[in-house]
Amino acid sequence: MNKNIALNEYLDISPEVVHALANNRPIVALESTIISHGMPYPLNRETALEVEQCIRESGAVPATIAIIEGRMRVGLSHDEIELLAKERHLVAKVSRRDLPFIVASGKHGATTVASTMIIAEMAGIAVFATGGIGGVHRGAEHSFDISADLQELAMTNVAVVCAGAKSILDLGLTIEYLETHGVPLVGYQTEKLPAFFCRSSQFPVSVRLDDPKQIAHAMKVKWRSGLKGGVVIANPIPERFAMPENQINEAIEQAVREAENQGIRGKESTPFLLARVTELTGGESLQANIELVFNNAKLAAEVAIAYQEINKKP
Repeated sequence: MNKNIALNEYLDISPEVVHALANNRPIVALESTIISHGMPYPLNRETALEVEQCIRESGAVPATIAIIEGRMRVGLSHDEIELLAKERHLVAKVSRRDLPFIVASGKHGATTVASTMIIAEMAGIAVFATGGIGGVHRGAEHSFDISADLQELAMTNVAVVCAGAKSILDLGLTIEYLETHGVPLVGYQTEKLPAFFCRSSQFPVSVRLDDPKQIAHAMKVKWRSGLKGGVVIANPIPERFAMPENQINEAIEQAVREAENQGIRGKESTPFLLARVTELTGGESLQANIELVFNNAKLAAEVAIAYQEINKKP
């Protein structure tokens, strides 16, 4: 078990996850912003529980992460998931900069990719499944709006399985940022970066790997060599749920214009853009979002299992 667990007085780990850590079972971390800020109720609750079940059925242990009454929680109860789902935007969206203040104030907080990575590493969890990572926002050359997720990936040792970066972002600049900070961008069975709702984009990944065991071996080599930072594992949305590129791009461009006109920026921009894209696509993008999360959870479980197995070997 990770030595930091005993040292962190603000961290609570569920009995299921404690048992998994003690017995070297594969674990997959899950974020909670997708529950409170990503979907309407009760779909958010149902999806969160289904994702956990998907991980269990794939042979790993789910560990949904959030802040509950000022405590960093690894592994939520059904009641705690219900709380986040019902409270929705009343729950603070928490990234690295917000984490100590939400804990100190005893409030509830939903963790982003960045803060989920931080807490997962504290608990000794190496694999994390999400929908899409944050990145460099469109127009960042003027706004400097760059997600804290990217900096976290540069310094926190957690592998993040995602459907690429959210397609509301500037994908080219996001890749450049990851490259500059030495973050591997692994394409799972693809040589092109998935674009969240779409299976591909014009941008190449840094390496293609076709098997979870290959990914797990690379993770082990990276971290055993003392190379700090995460790994992005970009997993294309299943073909039957992918959306036409023209349709999604038109919706995104309209949503971005509306956000600019309304002065919406910073950490409020992503929830606004995703919600507006859902409206503009008649709910089709929301269903695609749910399906890609399930797909990522299954791959994350496979990677976690392979990583746990490979670390048994001397």
